[in-house]
Amino acid sequence: MQKIQFGKLEKFSYAKKEAFNSLRTNLSFCGPDLKVIVMTSCTPDEGKSSTVIGLARSLAEDHKKVLVIDCDLRKSVLVGRHHAKHEDRMGKNLPGMSHYLTGQADMHEIIFETNVENFHIAFAGRTTPSPTELLDNHYFKEMIKYGRENYDVVLVDSPPLGSVIDTAVIAPLCDGAILLAESNKNSYKFLQNIKKQLEMTGVRILGVILNKVQPGTGGYYNRYYQGYYKEYYGK
Repeated sequence: MQKIQFGKLEKFSYAKKEAFNSLRTNLSFCGPDLKVIVMTSCTPDEGKSSTVIGLARSLAEDHKKVLVIDCDLRKSVLVGRHHAKHEDRMGKNLPGMSHYLTGQADMHEIIFETNVENFHIAFAGRTTPSPTELLDNHYFKEMIKYGRENYDVVLVDSPPLGSVIDTAVIAPLCDGAILLAESNKNSYKFLQNIKKQLEMTGVRILGVILNKVQPGTGGYYNRYYQGYYKEYYGK
């Protein structure tokens, strides 16, 4: 298996690290049969892909073998945002899902080890004009099967369901779905409509992640434990 380097990985603050650890713990209570999880959002730029990477890192640090599959074939940000590179190949030159789903690359050619132990990733690859049709073919089903057999957790980064229907094709192959929503961005009615679309796929909805919450809104509990952490461990 080839190895790539994430040239830029966000250094988590105490609060963010605890949030990912809490999310990881909550997932562990969802049942032992939860292996393939699709994550989607309502609209673009709500922080979904960064959350997928953060959760994957948290799971890997907990000694889980994790595979991230980037299925945002229309507008992926993972390669550029994290400065992923392999030897002399960078950015869009990395083979990815679009190459695999069109038969241009073998599955093992697009799955990379990362510089985070236990964390593997398949990038989206080049932009394709017909991602919905590609995700509905047998290649994708074979990859999900491979993920089930070889990893503890498979996280599927899916496009925003409020923009395109790709998630509706992906979700039935998964054990659960997580919806990410940015705080104060979407209306209650819009969120309900997205939830109904997910329900129509038959996938089990595990919950909603509220993202980009302003600091200081966690109340007494959050302030107390952040203060305790700084006093005990230092800033």
